[in-house]
Amino acid sequence: MSEIEGKVWRFGDNVDTDQIIPAERLVAKNLDNLNEYIFEKVRPGFAQQVGKGDIIVAGKNFGCGSSREHAPLSLIQAGVSCVVAESFARIFYRNSMNIGLLLVECKVDTEEGKTIKIDTAEGEVISGETVYNFPQYPKFISEMVRSGGLMNLVKENRL
Repeated sequence: MSEIEGKVWRFGDNVDTDQIIPAERLVAKNLDNLNEYIFEKVRPGFAQQVGKGDIIVAGKNFGCGSSREHAPLSLIQAGVSCVVAESFARIFYRNSMNIGLLLVECKVDTEEGKTIKIDTAEGEVISGETVYNFPQYPKFISEMVRSGGLMNLVKENRL
């Protein structure tokens, strides 16, 4: 997980979990295909456009709102490899890390559609010639995300 590269999708400040995955989509028969409904009310067609490895770049307070882990799960199901935001709601941050969605807390100024690279070992987001730095993760968090979440880390007997 040291380096990832993907196409950027831009979002603004205060993206809440109900925008990511609407509450009415959280019924038992939909849990394996939440990705079909991501951002459907605020960005219709997004689910059909986002691709495996793509990266969301957002502003402040990404993932605010209710604390359900369905929001980061829907992003993983859609193929999003990472969310880069200036700041995250704390419970969204914890839920994301617990299920293996990489989050990078860093203010990045880049255009939608551009390809960026993230180097977690170096703590860098690289957009063209511009390098943005972020604090490296503690070893435990890196291992948890690399394993695909807390439960996978436990199953691997690495705790």
